[in-house]
Amino acid sequence: MRSSEVSGAGALGFRAGLRQRKHSPMTKAVAATAFLAASLFTIHDAVRTFADLQRELTSVGTMMATRLARQPEILSSDLDLSIAQLSPITRASFINADPAPGLLAHHLPAGDGGTLALEIEHTHALAGVAGRSGVAFALAGLLTLGVRIRRRSGMPDPVQRENYSQLAKAIPMGLACWTANGDLIVCNENYRRRLELDETEVSYHQAVARLIASGHMNTIRDDAQSRILELHCEDGTCLMIDERPLEDGGFMTLVTDITESKRTSAMLDAIRHEQRLLARRYHQEKLKAEAASHAKTNFLAHLSHDIRTPLNHIIGFADLMEHQTYGALGDPRYTDYVQTIKTSGQNLLNTFAAILDLAELETGRRELRQDIVFLDEVLDSVTKRFASQAKGAGIRFHVGKPTGAVLRGDRLGMVRMVGNIVENSIRFTRAGGSIRLAAFAADDGVVIEISDTGIGMDEERLASLSQPFAMGDATFTREGGPGFGISIARAIAELSGGHIAIDSSPSLGTTVAISLPIEPAAAALVAA
Repeated sequence: MRSSEVSGAGALGFRAGLRQRKHSPMTKAVAATAFLAASLFTIHDAVRTFADLQRELTSVGTMMATRLARQPEILSSDLDLSIAQLSPITRASFINADPAPGLLAHHLPAGDGGTLALEIEHTHALAGVAGRSGVAFALAGLLTLGVRIRRRSGMPDPVQRENYSQLAKAIPMGLACWTANGDLIVCNENYRRRLELDETEVSYHQAVARLIASGHMNTIRDDAQSRILELHCEDGTCLMIDERPLEDGGFMTLVTDITESKRTSAMLDAIRHEQRLLARRYHQEKLKAEAASHAKTNFLAHLSHDIRTPLNHIIGFADLMEHQTYGALGDPRYTDYVQTIKTSGQNLLNTFAAILDLAELETGRRELRQDIVFLDEVLDSVTKRFASQAKGAGIRFHVGKPTGAVLRGDRLGMVRMVGNIVENSIRFTRAGGSIRLAAFAADDGVVIEISDTGIGMDEERLASLSQPFAMGDATFTREGGPGFGISIARAIAELSGGHIAIDSSPSLGTTVAISLPIEPAAAALVAA
């Protein structure tokens, strides 16, 4: 079992050793009332004492005035004896000068003897007033000290304890309130059940000892506002202990079961760790796939470049043989064979040229020009190129209205991009179908839309179009081909700052939308 010092839980509660104690408003009020009462008592006692002395002096003076009137020849010795009999604290003397006024003095005319001055000895009276005043102030101090001692113990009065008890019952978590000395003020049933407390009186030190006995504590935060501890019990539960100071110098302890929260947090941490591992593996595999793709593209590019030379020789010799430059071939079938060789070589040459173009576009080795391009001219060029081909295939070719949009990019690349899509539409549209080429301009860009009523594609084949060599359906292909048209068009669109979206349904047709950004500066330059 760990000690309270090791666990960070002090025996006197929340920063009890560092707390600066101040007089409470109740203590100040009691002290002010007690000392005010002592002051009023002192003033009243002094006034009453001086009034009694003054009455006694007046009474003695009246008696002496009566005696002097009957015996004008009285001597000073007889006078002192008479006054001593009347008042032991009064002194008398005959004076010839004018008498000086005094608070405790009385003067009587004595005929030829002058003036009789009576004075009362007040030292003893003042000592009595001072003694009684000291007793009063001492009682006030003792009363203040008693109140302060009671307040220092931190134990509230019964009414406050009842309020604490009602508040503790309303709180669902474990709650206990302590005095500054660590004495329990009140706790709710949840706290008592959590600590398995049967005693009605328990100290903070005993409560901490019970908590530490069931596990180990970790300090999460310890500052002037609160102290938060985590108790990890041996049975696997985890409790959060939150200690906060109270205004009267005490503190309260909140005990919350955070076992499920900890388990959830641990599970989330494990999931996040697994996600990071998966993301790292995905990134590694992605890099490997990209490297493999680049290696494949580079291989095809080099292969295309190396094969084009012998293909050019084959095509050239086939052309010479077709024209029989050096003499007749003999059998007429050789002419058909030569034509087949020439056509096949030309198809291979076009295929490898497309492979080389795609490799250069994907690897970034071919940079597109950044010229001012009129979109209507691009669409008009594509229309002139494929209108006769569509007519020969029995396909209706519709062109939308001009847009007047001005772009910045590579004009030949854009013509090739749109042309590849239109060529695919013609290839996969049956006779009697239609193709529509239109453009729509907005403030932030243009959309070129090519729609056909061809054979269409299902979702599986539509998803495969992002890969080179993919074709819609070889069954309806009039010409063989590696399927580079869409891949090259997509690469040109992305290098131009746009992208391609394809929507298709089997037997209904395909729609390809190419979005490109508008260059406002180029349009303003053309307008100027």
